[in-house]
Amino acid sequence: MNELNQHKKLTMNDVIALLIIGIAAGILSGLVGVGGGIIIVPALVYFVGFTQQMAQGTSLSVLLLPTGIFAVINYYKEGYVDWKVALIIASSFLIGGYFGSKLAVTLNQYTVKKIFAGFVVVVGLKMLIGK
Repeated sequence: MNELNQHKKLTMNDVIALLIIGIAAGILSGLVGVGGGIIIVPALVYFVGFTQQMAQGTSLSVLLLPTGIFAVINYYKEGYVDWKVALIIASSFLIGGYFGSKLAVTLNQYTVKKIFAGFVVVVGLKMLIGK
């Protein structure tokens, strides 16, 4: 089992950060169709202090059925899934997804493409040159 981030006691600040991550992931998913990996994984690493593996395992557990069930099982067996965090993000992701999709359908294709491209570039650069 992984010794890092294993069953971390969540503070109120952690819960608020996780709710914000879930809502942001849901909004961006609904707005530009991106999955949890591009939003949730970096957010858990940079804002909650998760290891890359814990972030990946937890992100996959948010999207458990049907897309990642076998991957989640593998991460879970190795101790890389935090179910409390996954449930908090998943519930707020639903809300964010609703509002993100409502916004996306009101925007023109060019604007949505620019938002998506800008987000991917910023996250990619952060992952490449960040700590």
